[in-house]
Amino acid sequence: MKTVHTLIFVIILCSTGWAEATNRNVRAVDLIIVAGQSNAVGFDTSTRELTFSPLDKKILFWWRCGAPPADKFDSTSNHQWTNLQAQPNQTQGQSNSLKQSNPNFRNLEGGFGPEIGLARTLLQHQPEQPLAVIKIAYNGTSVTEWQHHAAAKEFNCYQALVSETRTAIRKAAEKGLSMRIRALVWVQGESDGNDRYAGKYENNLNTMINALRQDLAAPGLVVLLGFNTKFKTGSPAIQQVVQAQKNLAAEHKSIVYVDSRNCAMANGVHFNSKGTLELGRLFAEKLIATEKELEQE
Repeated sequence: MKTVHTLIFVIILCSTGWAEATNRNVRAVDLIIVAGQSNAVGFDTSTRELTFSPLDKKILFWWRCGAPPADKFDSTSNHQWTNLQAQPNQTQGQSNSLKQSNPNFRNLEGGFGPEIGLARTLLQHQPEQPLAVIKIAYNGTSVTEWQHHAAAKEFNCYQALVSETRTAIRKAAEKGLSMRIRALVWVQGESDGNDRYAGKYENNLNTMINALRQDLAAPGLVVLLGFNTKFKTGSPAIQQVVQAQKNLAAEHKSIVYVDSRNCAMANGVHFNSKGTLELGRLFAEKLIATEKELEQE
């Protein structure tokens, strides 16, 4: 009997040791989600204007972006984790008239969004914290196209965001990486700056945020909001969208508005490469400051 007890103890001890060793091998990684419309895509940026940074190799990156709807013509990381980088224009289906008239990026070589400045800045401030970014963004989309039950859409932007994020987290887990969803960076609002959508923007955006928190099991998700406020300068509808974002930020401590007014423009619609990098930096610094405030409370 004593021999049996000893054997059982050894088995339990070895099992416990194996479990602890397995847990030690799981690497925790902060995950930032970047989503929205064309200024999240970085439509008017250029890969040629993106300078090299050694930080990029330390940042995991997964993307799907371009012209809506979410389909095989998107620029993607091929459902794989890679490292932070500019994104190419998708070459598949260039004969497709829809994609010719509304490509992933204006420049043939591709472009990048605020994820570059965002991730680099975060890693500069927090070099010991492993970091990953998922970017799901579509040009010219209203927040109504990012709803959980968007009408007449077999596979809409919101569904692409949730499914890609879940797949990315699962594939990371297979590599021993545990993703902690840290924040959503939402760069969108221009397409709702009109009489049809502006009055509903606050409710629509709030509905999307709540659904995303539930679907990704991230109830405390920090959300940072911003877009090109110079679009249609002086437009009451655009100002209504700006105010809607500010209202949500005022009502919820974990939602923050980020002012983009000083980011350089390529035209009246889009930020240029420099402005896009700056926008990312602003989001990163606001995220760090917000997290400190939430910790103190």
